[in-house]
Amino acid sequence: ALVSTQSTGIHANHGANIIPYLSEQLSAATNETVRHGGCLGLGLAAMTSNSAEIYELLRNNLYLDEAVTGEAAGLAMGLVMMGSLDEDALSEMIQYAQDTQHEKILRGLSLGIAFVCYGQLEAADPTIDSLSKDKDSVLRMCGMYCVGMAYAGTGNNNAIRRLLHVAVSDVNDDVRRAAVISIGFLLFNAPEQCPNVVSLLAESYNSHVRYGAALALGISCAGSGMKEALTILEPMINDPVNYVRQGALLATAMILVQQNEHLCPKLKHFKDLFAKTMSDKHEDVMVKFGAILSQGIINAGGRNCTISMRSQYGHTNIPSVVGLLVFTHTWFWFPLSHFLCLAFQPTYLVGLNSDLNMPKMKFKSCARPSTYAYPPILEPPKEKEKEKVSTAILSTTAKKLAKGRATPMEVDEEKQDEKKKEEEKKKEEEKKKEEEKKKEEEKKKEEAEKKKDEA
Repeated sequence: ALVSTQSTGIHANHGANIIPYLSEQLSAATNETVRHGGCLGLGLAAMTSNSAEIYELLRNNLYLDEAVTGEAAGLAMGLVMMGSLDEDALSEMIQYAQDTQHEKILRGLSLGIAFVCYGQLEAADPTIDSLSKDKDSVLRMCGMYCVGMAYAGTGNNNAIRRLLHVAVSDVNDDVRRAAVISIGFLLFNAPEQCPNVVSLLAESYNSHVRYGAALALGISCAGSGMKEALTILEPMINDPVNYVRQGALLATAMILVQQNEHLCPKLKHFKDLFAKTMSDKHEDVMVKFGAILSQGIINAGGRNCTISMRSQYGHTNIPSVVGLLVFTHTWFWFPLSHFLCLAFQPTYLVGLNSDLNMPKMKFKSCARPSTYAYPPILEPPKEKEKEKVSTAILSTTAKKLAKGRATPMEVDEEKQDEKKKEEEKKKEEEKKKEEEKKKEEEKKKEEAEKKKDEA
């Protein structure tokens, strides 16, 4: 299912050629896992198409009432009808969300309903009001996501006021977290305002609110390298709660993407922190997961991509909004982290001629090379040379030396002279013995010669 979703992500919002194939495979699928991947893939390929046929196919999979398939179908239905505020689709999705017993299906539908309300501003307020008053906490969470999608990028004061009120008053932690995260979607066109709005929430006693504040900063200030946002996030990396530290790491990486040490002097400190957290055997798995994702985000696309919800012409980039909102649901199911790829925007320049070949070109830049320099590549740790350890002195030896009131460096000169004299005497005695032996040998030779002459 993941492979199907990732490969179809290539055709996200451009899937006219692959939609028939995916529809056929989804209709013929008998395996729950294949249906899950088919629904997500079809939803991505037919994003914003408002196709009644595809919507009906996905709705039929939703009505199978299978938890895994239903979650993907609910999300995909919202992608297909994204921004339409279709009354029939909304009523069907909300009604099924209220009836189902599967929480996974409910979460998928909560995202789908939010996508249907995308960009509708005040027209989505009746739906938001009804969802915000629902008894079910997941539907209230859906209401918060609807606010974020309906007013995405507008910075609407009434919408921000509503989200802040829920963030400090709702009895459910998931709803409060969703409300704070949605603030990031409202302010991505004015990222300088976000640190002021969430600064107090980042110090909240509620750990879910702190996590939401971290992600709100990451979403709104993505790729900006904003110092004010990093100042708020840095202490959160040492938070006592594991998932808050994870959110702080993710948000920091999102802010520092496409930055270098010239633009942001603290980049090296945070990169070293990511690497240290990943390799620390005693670190919690949840924090390690955040550090691993952060390392991938900060090096996205071979360091040639940034995270942006705006196109190069200043308009809101719908796939980026989709990718970031679904990415926040990594909280519930970690494979949804792959959706973040939809938010990546290339920052490299490629020139092609009419034959799609790359001609030789030169571009003049008046900025310093360090301004656009790539961060240094990670190097493997170097092995340290083993130092020679000095020989240890046994305790018995130390005691003997202490008794004699001498250390290994202090030598008694008189004893040394006596030893030299004894050695000299021994050498003289050996010489005398050798001389006596020679004399005896000479005598023997002379006697032998005399005997020969006599004979």
